[in-house]
Amino acid sequence: MSRRLVLITGASAGIGLAFARVYASHGWDVVVTGRRADRLEKLVEEIKLRFGVEAFAVPCDLSDPATPEKLMAAITALGRQVDGLVNNAGYSVPEGFVGNVWDSHRNFLQVLLHAPTELAHRVLPGMIERKFGRIINVASLAAYLPGSPGDTLYGPVKSYLLKFSQGLHLETRDHGVHVSALCPGWTYSEFHDVNGTRSKLSQSFPEWVWMGADEVAREGYLAAEANRAACVPGAPNKVVSAALKVLPDDWTLEFASNRLRKINR
Repeated sequence: MSRRLVLITGASAGIGLAFARVYASHGWDVVVTGRRADRLEKLVEEIKLRFGVEAFAVPCDLSDPATPEKLMAAITALGRQVDGLVNNAGYSVPEGFVGNVWDSHRNFLQVLLHAPTELAHRVLPGMIERKFGRIINVASLAAYLPGSPGDTLYGPVKSYLLKFSQGLHLETRDHGVHVSALCPGWTYSEFHDVNGTRSKLSQSFPEWVWMGADEVAREGYLAAEANRAACVPGAPNKVVSAALKVLPDDWTLEFASNRLRKINR
């Protein structure tokens, strides 16, 4: 098989689904994974018919620590190797750190921190040996923001993904492997519907700051191809991320606190 293969986590909706279409449109075969098997199968059929590439659905739950190993074994059983990895799976845990049981936080850290790190570690040796690879870690504009109460672990984990991607970018750039962190801001997807913040956020932020998942995925793909260590899609988000790099922490902390109070009114 001459076509490259990309593995995309959290591909049943939103940015992950958009990435599957973007990669397929550029001639990549696709493995999509997530918990909703029916949606994955529907996406696989669409990709095959629309783009004429191979597509495979491997339903799994990344909150299970054994999943990354099983996922790689499933791909090996297909007789394939991973040339591209999009670590996209993610969600948020609102209602505060103490307001949730530890199991919720443990599962969150497994899905958003441990799983993407392990998957990258499992695919990188082969990429380096073959002198080709693409890894996109979907972080967030929150990686640049100060900590905020409520969804307490989200920002720190996204900051980790950004720094992790930058480190891997430097470590692998002389081996034909491109590693990039994608840091989108407000994006139209199911993310805010699932955590119950859609109505509040829609009222608190103007329409012009929001981006579509397709646009975000396209920019992420192009950034990885250009071997950019980080990509902040959308002009408003670029301005925000640039400003946060120079403003004092106490200013940005107060801004985050004021914004949260307005959202919660």
